[in-house]
Amino acid sequence: MLSSIAAAAGRLLISEPFMMDPNFKRSVILLTEYSEEGAMGFILNHASEFLLGDLLPDLSYSEIPVFIGGPVANNTLHFIHRCPEKIDGGVEIGKNIYWGGDFETVRELITSYQLSSDEIRFFSGYSGWTPKQLDDEIKEDSWIVANQLSSEIIFTRNEENLWREVVIGLGQRYAHIANFPENPALN
Repeated sequence: MLSSIAAAAGRLLISEPFMMDPNFKRSVILLTEYSEEGAMGFILNHASEFLLGDLLPDLSYSEIPVFIGGPVANNTLHFIHRCPEKIDGGVEIGKNIYWGGDFETVRELITSYQLSSDEIRFFSGYSGWTPKQLDDEIKEDSWIVANQLSSEIIFTRNEENLWREVVIGLGQRYAHIANFPENPALN
C-alpha cells in the first residue's frame, strides 16, 4: 500500500478516530523503517509518566520527557533528534529529523546542558509490524498515511492536540474526523 519501500520511512501514520487498540488510540506515529521485513516507528503524542532522569540514574536531574514509542520492547530506549551537528551516527528519516546516533555523545550533551527537549525526543519501546502487516492495516482503513513530515510537528510541545492538528492539516477530506468524539457511545 505504501508506494515505495524506500520512500515510506519518514512518513506519519495517523490512527483512525475509532481504532479499538488502546495502544494506538488517536496516535500519530513517525514511521522510521519500512521494508520487506516489516515496519517500525514511534508514537509522537503519548507521553509516559517518566522523565529521562527516572530511567537513567546517571542523568537523574534530567527533566526531558520520555514518550511511549509503542507496545513493543517497552524496556528499550530510543531517540530521534534534529541536531546532527551535535550527534553523529543518526539516520536521516526526514528533513532535519534523525533517528538514533551516538548515545554516549547524547549523555555528554545532556550532562553539560547542551541539549534541550526541543532538539531530542526519547521513547520507551516502539511500534512494530511484521511483513505486510502494516499494508494490511492500511487497506483496512486503520491508518491514514501522511507526508506532512516536519521537525515542527515531530518536536511539538503540544502533543495532546497533535492528532487533531495533523488530521486537520490533511485537508478538507479528513478535517471532519478531527471533531469526532473519542467515544461515540457517549454522544
